[in-house]
Amino acid sequence: MRRMQAAQVWRCLWFLLTFFSVLSETHQLSPVFDLYPRTHLKMQVIEHPVERLHTALLSTRKDLIETYQQFSRPEKALLEEGLLPANSLFNPITIHSDSDWIPAHPEDPQDFQTFYVNPYRRSPSSGHNTIYIQTIGSFGEGAFVAEQYVEWLKDYCQAFYYGLVVKLLPPVTVASTACSFRINDNTHNLQLHAGELLNFLKKKKPRDAFCIVGITMIDLYPRESWNFVFGQASLTEGMGVFSFARYDDNFYQRSYAGRLKKKIKLKQGDYSVFENYYTPPITSTLLLRSCKTLTHEIGHIFGVKHCQWLNCVMQGSNHLEESDRRPLDLCPICLRKLQSAVGFKIADRYKALLHWIEDGAASNGQHSKPIQAFQEYKHWLYKCLRILDGEKS
Repeated sequence: MRRMQAAQVWRCLWFLLTFFSVLSETHQLSPVFDLYPRTHLKMQVIEHPVERLHTALLSTRKDLIETYQQFSRPEKALLEEGLLPANSLFNPITIHSDSDWIPAHPEDPQDFQTFYVNPYRRSPSSGHNTIYIQTIGSFGEGAFVAEQYVEWLKDYCQAFYYGLVVKLLPPVTVASTACSFRINDNTHNLQLHAGELLNFLKKKKPRDAFCIVGITMIDLYPRESWNFVFGQASLTEGMGVFSFARYDDNFYQRSYAGRLKKKIKLKQGDYSVFENYYTPPITSTLLLRSCKTLTHEIGHIFGVKHCQWLNCVMQGSNHLEESDRRPLDLCPICLRKLQSAVGFKIADRYKALLHWIEDGAASNGQHSKPIQAFQEYKHWLYKCLRILDGEKS
C-alpha cells in the first residue's frame, strides 16, 4: 500500500514539475481556446523601475558585474538604452486580457543572476554544440517546398543562436516514429502523441547534440484527457517536439482543410491515414510564427524562463493573438543570458539575422523566401546595429 501511495505521489510531482517547469506556452493545454472566456480588459502596461531593470541586467554579485563590464561600450549602450522609458528598441509588456500569460500564470521573474546560478541550466560545450532539427511527417506541398521551408528555419535558428551549429536530420514519416495518434473530438483533425514522439527523439539524439527538436505540421496531444498542446519538451534531456499546425490562419475555421470530412475509424499502427494529409501552405506569416516558436522553445532548453521584464521573444503566451504580439528577438536581460551561454558578439549575431532576411529579399523565383512579415524586424536590427556602430538611435 505504501509503495502504491509513493508511486501516486511521484506521478503527481512529476506532472506538476512537467507542467510548470518544462511546458511553456507552446506546451499548454488548450483551455485558453476552449474553456477560458477571454475577457478583454483595459490594456495594462507593465513598467518596471529603471533601477530594477538595471539590477536584473547586471546582477548584485561583484563577479557578474565585472563580467558585464567586459561588454564593449557600444554593447553596453545598446543593453542599457533598452531599459530607459520610451526608448525606441524595447517596449514594456502589455496585458490585453485576463487570459494572457502573466495574469493566468503568475511566476517569479528570472533576472540574469537567477539564470546564471541555476545548477540545471544547460550550456553548449565543445563536444555538445549542435542543435539538431528533426522533421516529422509532411511539410508543405511538394518535396522541394518542404525542403526549402525547413532549410529557412534551420538557417534562421543558426543566426539566432549565433556561434552554434544547426543541422537537419533526414526527414522521417509518422509511421517511422511508431507513435500513437487520434482524431480531436473538437476540431476533427489528426493528432500525434507528443510524449511518444519525445521517446522517439531520445533514441535519435546524436552524441554531439546540445539539443534535438522535432517539428511537425500535424497537431499534438500529450494525453487522452487533454485537448491539444503546441509542443512538449524535456529540459534535462535537451529535447522537444513542436507543432506548427495551429499557426495556419484558418485552423479554427470550419472550412479548415485539415478537418476530416467524414468519420474514420482509426486503427493504431495503420498510418495510411497520414498519406496526403493536409499541411498548411508556407506563407510569410507561418514562417515568422515558426521561427519565433522554434527559437523560443530552444531558449527554454538553455534554461531561460518566460520573460516578464520587457517585450521579448521569451515572453509566455497563452494564445495565438498574444504570441503574435511578441517580438522576434530578445530583450537586453534575456540577450545577456544567451550571450553568457554561447559567447557571441552582439553585432555579429544581429548581422547574421539581418543577412538571413536580406538574403531572402535578394532571392528570386517561384520558391523565394517569403520575408514580407519580417520587414519590421529588419528595421529594428538596423537600429540596433547603428548603436553598436557608435551612432545614436
